[in-house]
Amino acid sequence: MERHQNPQSRRINWTVLGCALVVLLIAGAESLRWASRTRSASTPSIPQAVSPGRVALTELSRSHIPMPAGVPSAHASALATLPGDRMLAFWWAGSRESGPDVKVYASRWRNGGWSAPWEVASRASLGKALGFGVRRIGNPVAWTDRDSRIHLYVVATGLGGWAASRVAHMVSTDHGASFQVRRMLPMSPLFNTSVLVRTNPVGMADGGWWLPLYFEIGIKYPMLMAFDAAGDPTWLGRIGERTTTLQPAIVPVSATEVRAWMRDASDEQRVQQATSRDGGSSWEDQPALDLPNHGTSLAVIRLTSGQYLMLHNHVEAGGSSRSTLRLSISNDSHAWRTVADVARGPAGDEFSYPTMQQVGDELHVTYTHQRQSIAHHRYRIAPGESI
Repeated sequence: MERHQNPQSRRINWTVLGCALVVLLIAGAESLRWASRTRSASTPSIPQAVSPGRVALTELSRSHIPMPAGVPSAHASALATLPGDRMLAFWWAGSRESGPDVKVYASRWRNGGWSAPWEVASRASLGKALGFGVRRIGNPVAWTDRDSRIHLYVVATGLGGWAASRVAHMVSTDHGASFQVRRMLPMSPLFNTSVLVRTNPVGMADGGWWLPLYFEIGIKYPMLMAFDAAGDPTWLGRIGERTTTLQPAIVPVSATEVRAWMRDASDEQRVQQATSRDGGSSWEDQPALDLPNHGTSLAVIRLTSGQYLMLHNHVEAGGSSRSTLRLSISNDSHAWRTVADVARGPAGDEFSYPTMQQVGDELHVTYTHQRQSIAHHRYRIAPGESI
């Protein structure tokens, strides 16, 4: 049945709609004003790269990080280093991805073992700190600044799915024992939505860092946000022009050259890449690597020897998009060769969302194991023949 409204009711509706549009335009203008101002600021300096050497990797151990009792699903681990060759691991766990019981947990690596996990963030704790309802939480990413404060970035949504995500910035001053919410990152004119995190931040010589991000609603594209040594955002930029790449892994090559490798959401199904030659101010898309990528996250770091390591899902005959997790190495960040398969199983198995950190003379690798736990592999890095 058709409904009729009186003129007064229509005027009220138009007034409400007009006010909402004004609020949205003001929010968008403020975001654009912030982006314009910060993009004109000086780019943080990048540490000079060391000369490539030859290294050998020897596996020391493999294990699983302890899970919370009675929690069947885990995904999306991140590692943060601490003084004294210590580390923290972060991940989300719950009944399933997007489940209402999903929480972010942490575990401490010390003296060759992982501690019992503890809760870092939940829908309730984030909602209380932020002042609005949080429907689901997701990927965590962590960075330890030069004052040993841990900055934790957590994906959170109000209404909608991951395409309506925001990023909460949390800080710990007690080596991860507790965290306080500092802000929602200011990134999008549409109420800061549709921006997520996944991959390692990158340290700058001045004590600041870069946080890789990606936009995902309809189209997909990679971004980065720069922070100063105090942990405040200073500028925001997009990486390249593609609209089908996400989850950038960023590594400085020199004081001016930076490279990024991305997850591919296009029909090309290859590891995508982009290069900046002006310290991250502008980016140029490059042809895809001859490495398969069927919509899976990857990790890239540079060893202190100067070589580059990539941990990525390889796709082979009889396998599936996440059933093989491969470690590859490069001397120049262009040509890559296989080191070993870190995990491998039949089609349908999942070994995914890897991350890596070099701690002293050891390489630590974590990844999602069958969506049930977080696996940890430890390798000794020693001088030797090139691997």
